Amino acid sequence: MTTAVLDSSAGFVADANHGRQVARRWCVSCHVVAANQRQTTAEAPPFATIARRPDFDANRVATFLLNPHPKMPNMSLTRVEAADIAAYIKSLAK
Repeated sequence: MTTAVLDSSAGFVADANHGRQVARRWCVSCHVVAANQRQTTAEAPPFATIARRPDFDANRVATFLLNPHPKMPNMSLTRVEAADIAAYIKSLAK
């Protein structure tokens, strides 16, 4: 299943499959990013939990990823990578 997020300001569709790949590279040390993964730290919520929040907004998540809080590493994500990760997280809202 592919979930896409359209960012009208950038004129592109985010790629959830690419977001899954990027998340597995950058996020698995703290977050549960896939159903077959075990919890890594209690401080970082699983991606599926984030996706099911009533106020979830993919654009807001992508912006947050570009300016992470102090507990997150500086991943130096591109805008496309951040949007793709947000699209992947959105695809987990089941």
